[in-house]
Amino acid sequence: MQLLLACSLLFADEYFPPPDSGGGWRTLKDAAAIRKTTGVDVKKLDQAFEYASRSSQHGGLLVVRHGWLIYERYYGRGHREANPASASVGKAYVSAALGILLAEKAPAFPEGLDTRVFTSKYLPEALPLDDPRKAEITLGQLLSMSAGLHGEGANPGFVNGEPAVKLTALPRPDPPLGQDLSALRTPLWTAPGAGYSYASASPHVASIVLRNIAGMELHDYLNVKVGQPLGWGPWAWARRRGDTELPHTPGGGDIALRSTDHLRFAYALLHQGRWQKQQVIPAAYVELCGKATKWNAHAPMSLMFENNADGHVAGAPRDAFFKSGGGGFGLIVIPSLDMVIYKMAGDDGQYNPARTGLKQDYPYDGSRDRWKPAARSQFSDGSIGVDDGVRRVLEMVAAAVI
Repeated sequence: MQLLLACSLLFADEYFPPPDSGGGWRTLKDAAAIRKTTGVDVKKLDQAFEYASRSSQHGGLLVVRHGWLIYERYYGRGHREANPASASVGKAYVSAALGILLAEKAPAFPEGLDTRVFTSKYLPEALPLDDPRKAEITLGQLLSMSAGLHGEGANPGFVNGEPAVKLTALPRPDPPLGQDLSALRTPLWTAPGAGYSYASASPHVASIVLRNIAGMELHDYLNVKVGQPLGWGPWAWARRRGDTELPHTPGGGDIALRSTDHLRFAYALLHQGRWQKQQVIPAAYVELCGKATKWNAHAPMSLMFENNADGHVAGAPRDAFFKSGGGGFGLIVIPSLDMVIYKMAGDDGQYNPARTGLKQDYPYDGSRDRWKPAARSQFSDGSIGVDDGVRRVLEMVAAAVI
C-alpha cells in the first residue's frame, strides 16, 4: 500500500506536456528565471544556437530541462510548424517501434533481440538467402548496425573500434531490386556480429520484420503506439523519392515531425519510455538504447542510438545517447541532466512538402536561400559534418548547465 501511494505521488508530481493544440510545453522565457528554475545559462545556449546555424541551411535549437521548454529558436525555414524529413533521425523511431513490438508480440520472439530473423517466419521475402551467413543475423544486430550488411556510400567497416576495412560504394543493381529486396539483398562485408558499418538497409530490414509480424506499416504502427499517446500534431513519413512514391515506410529514415513533437519522443525516452501513467516504450528496451550493447562490440551504436558510454564525446555526460540525421538533424537525451535537445536542421529538399505530402503554411523570409557554409580557409569549405555538428551541440548545451 505504501509503495502504491509513493508511486501515485510520484506520478502526480511529474510533468508531461499536453499536445500543442491543448497548450503545449510549459515555457520559461526570462534568462534569470531559466537560470533560477533550471540552472542553465541562456547565453551559452545562444552560443550553441549560433554554432548550429552554421551547420545547416535551415533549422533550429530546442532544449527542455526539468520539464521546462527553456530554449526554442529557429533560422531559415526552421519553424515549429515545419515538418522536414529528418533523415536518419527516423531510425530512432524504428528502434522504438521494434522495442514495443518485442513486448507486444513476445511469444513471436522467444529469444527477444537474439532472434534470428532471416527465416520464413519473419522475412519470407528474403528466401532463398543470397548468402547463407545471413541465417545467423539477429534482430539486435540489425538494430545495432552489426549484422554485417555493407554500409551505404563509402562508410568504413569498424572492428573493435577501429575503421579496419575500407568499403567502397556498392553499384546500383540493374535492373533495380525494389525497396524491400534491395535491403534484403545487401551484401555482407563481414560475418554477422564481426564488425560495424553504418547501413540504412539494417533498420529497413527490421521494419519489414515489424510489418510481417504486426500486420501494419511502420508509419501506422508508430502512430497508434507512440504518436497518439504522446499527442503528436500533424506528421508523416517521407515516402517520396523524386517522382516515385515508395510502397512501404522506409525504415532507413525520414520521419517528418514537428520540432516540439520530436521533443515529446525524447522526453518519453528520458522517462524510461513512460508518458504520464502509460508505459509507451518498454523501460528495459529504453535502458539498452543508452548504453554499450552486446550486439555491437565494435562501435558505440546501441539499437539505433549512438551512446556516450565510452566518453568519446568528451564534453558530454557518459549517459547521453542520441541519433543524428543527414542535413544536420539531431535528437539527444541526457538522463543525468534531466534534459532533452532537438537540433533541427536540413536543406531546401528536406523542407519540400512534396516529399512528405504535408501542407507547410508558415512564414519564411528567404534569408537562407543562398546559404553556403562559410569558408575557413582555401583548403576547406568550412562545412560541419553531420555527426560532428550534433556532438558539438550536445557538448555546448551540456556546458550551459551551471
